[in-house]
Amino acid sequence: MKWHHVQENWAAFYEAIMDKWSDADEAELDEIDGDQRAFVVYIAELTGQEPADARDEIREWLAGELPSDVVMDPRHDDHSIRLSGKYVPEGEDESDDDARFGDDG
Repeated sequence: MKWHHVQENWAAFYEAIMDKWSDADEAELDEIDGDQRAFVVYIAELTGQEPADARDEIREWLAGELPSDVVMDPRHDDHSIRLSGKYVPEGEDESDDDARFGDDG
């Protein structure tokens, strides 16, 4: 994925960011607001790395799967949805009760 996907859909990446960097804080991510330089500095400070090393780690992370709620491609929807299952909490059925998203009666 490209950084513009992250920047344009910043909040949608919070779970993926916190999955990769478990010490990340949502309030601090709010302040970063998709700014790539600020994110590199934040990850460097969070992990105790040099900014260049943090940038490399972020680049590797960007090479991973794009969360399905960011960009859906009809040719790959089912595959993307199956892959995004890792972001569904343990014991929760990904097909069950989506009322909080406004699409259940």
